[in-house]
Amino acid sequence: MEQFRYESGQLHCEGMAVDALAAEYGIPLYIYSKAALLGRFEAIRKAFAEAAPIIAFSVKSCSNIGILKVLQEAGSGFDIVSGGELARVLKAGGDPRKVVFAGVAKADDEIRDALDNDILMLNVESEAELDNIQNIAAEMGTVAPVALRLNPDVDARTPNAKTTTGKKENKFGIDLMTASRIIKNIALSPNIRLLGVDIHLGSPVNSTGPYKEALNKLADFIRDHRSPRSQLEYLDIGGGFGLLYRDETVPTFQEYAEAVLPFVKKTGCKLILEPGRSIAGNSSILVSQVRYLKDNGTKHFTIVDAGMNDLIRPAMYDSYHFIWPTKSTRTPPSHLFGAADAPEYIAREAADAAGGGGREMQPDGLIVTDVVGPICESSDVFAKGRRLPVVNRGQNLAIFSAGAYGFSMSSQYNSHPRPAEVLVDGETARIIRHRETYDCLMRGEELL
Repeated sequence: MEQFRYESGQLHCEGMAVDALAAEYGIPLYIYSKAALLGRFEAIRKAFAEAAPIIAFSVKSCSNIGILKVLQEAGSGFDIVSGGELARVLKAGGDPRKVVFAGVAKADDEIRDALDNDILMLNVESEAELDNIQNIAAEMGTVAPVALRLNPDVDARTPNAKTTTGKKENKFGIDLMTASRIIKNIALSPNIRLLGVDIHLGSPVNSTGPYKEALNKLADFIRDHRSPRSQLEYLDIGGGFGLLYRDETVPTFQEYAEAVLPFVKKTGCKLILEPGRSIAGNSSILVSQVRYLKDNGTKHFTIVDAGMNDLIRPAMYDSYHFIWPTKSTRTPPSHLFGAADAPEYIAREAADAAGGGGREMQPDGLIVTDVVGPICESSDVFAKGRRLPVVNRGQNLAIFSAGAYGFSMSSQYNSHPRPAEVLVDGETARIIRHRETYDCLMRGEELL
C-alpha cells in the first residue's frame, strides 16, 4: 500500500494527511487513492498485454461512479451483475461494448435494457435463462450476444467457502454436459448469438493452480464445440486474483498471466478479465474514531464509530483487516508496510485471538483488545485479540484494505447513515459520495 504511508507520525493517503481529511469530511470515512487504483489497473494490463484483453472491472466490488469514471478514463470495461450496475457504468461514461453482464437471476427488464444499450454480451448461467433471453430478443426483433458461464467443478480454495463459485454445488454456471447439449442445439435459438464461454472460480484465488485446472477443461471444451453457429470468439476467465490482507502468499499479476496465457493461445480466443478486489482492495481505507474504551475484567474493548453496516466483511466472511492508529511513531507491524516485525506480530495476535494473550499491556507496548462497532449485534467486530497501541477517546483508527466489498456492501442497519467517500489525487481530494443524513434514511417512506 505504497500510496498509504506514515510521515512524521501521521498516516497519509498520497499527499494528504488522513486526519485532516477526516476533520474536513467527517467520520467514518472511506478514503481512496487514485494512484493506487490506476497503478493496479495498469499492472494487470501490462502483465496480460500479449493477449490485449478487455479488462472488465467488477462493479460489485466498488461501485461508486467516481471510481468507475477513473477506471473508464484508463480504458477499463466493466463486469456487471444488475441493471443498477449498468446504470452506474453508463452514468460514468463506460463503453457498453466493453460490458459483460453476469448473474443467475437477470430480470426481464434488465435483459431488455442490456440489449437496448448494445452491451458486449450477457453471461448466461442456466438453460432457463437462455430460453428467456431468446424469447425477449425475439420480441425485440434483435439478436442477443451471449456467452455461456460454465461451471468447471474446480475448487478455487478461497479463504472462505462463501466466496467459492466454481464448484458443482454452487449456484453459478452451467455444467459442461448441459452446456455441450445447449451448444449442439443452438440453432433452435435463432435470436441468440453465442460469442464465447465464461468462468468465475471465486475470490480471492491465491494461487494459479485452480485457473490452470479450469482452463485445461475449457480449452478442450472450446476445441470440441466450435462450429459456424458457435464460433466461441471470447474466453472470459472472470476475476478473483488475490490480494494481500495479512500474510498471504499471492501470485503477482505476471504469474497469473503466465498461467493463463498458454491456454488463451491454445483456444485462439479473445481474452476477458474481470478483476475487482485486486484493483480496489488496497486502494482504500476506512477511517473510524474511538468512542469508548471498555474493560469488563476479562477482555478489553476498543469501541469505534464504524460498524458492520459500514464494512461487513469481518462479520460475513471472518475476513482480516489490518488496523492501526492514524497517528503512530512506529512503523505498523504489517506486511502491507513491509515491516520486518510483521511475522512476529501476526504470530502473537493469532495466539491472542485464540485466548492466549491477556488484556494487560504487553512487553512491546501494545494492548490486546477487540475492536468493535456500535451495531447491536455480537458479530459487529472488526478484530478480536488484536495488539494495538493504547489509544484514547477521539483518536482515529485506519482499517486497511477496505476498497473492495467495503462501501459497496454497506447498509443503513440500525438506522446509521452511510459514510462519505473521498478520492485523493496527489495533494487534492474531492468528495465522490456525500455523507448520508437522517432524511436519507427515511427517503421513500410514508406515514400512514
